[in-house]
Amino acid sequence: MVQPAPAQPQRLSRDDHAALARAFAALGDPTRCAVVELLHARPMRAGDLAAALALPPAGLSRHLRLLERSGLVAADALAHDARVRLYRLEPHVFDSLSDWAAAMRDQWQLQLHAFKGHAEGCATVRRRR
Repeated sequence: MVQPAPAQPQRLSRDDHAALARAFAALGDPTRCAVVELLHARPMRAGDLAAALALPPAGLSRHLRLLERSGLVAADALAHDARVRLYRLEPHVFDSLSDWAAAMRDQWQLQLHAFKGHAEGCATVRRRR
């Protein structure tokens, strides 16, 4: 029985690819991954993040700036003190990363399933000879 061809995932735009690349580049650093893990639990101030990671505030600032530029993290000024910023994750970017990874996984599973069928068919032909 021939399986119908799977629907091809929608191709991403150049801008979408650029956004994915920025997000993956930002996550390519262990410190930034640790920041994301901390922010997953709750929004935090930069000072609290620095303390949790045992980093000097200036060192963390560079990482937070890159995470903001990548779109993974956003910062909001507190109403009672505009000097203090509360950092939080941007869920829509993580949804995009997850959707892209799922599409790649699904495509690989289809290709591996097709290859398995082909390999089993070849093995059956060889046994008949």
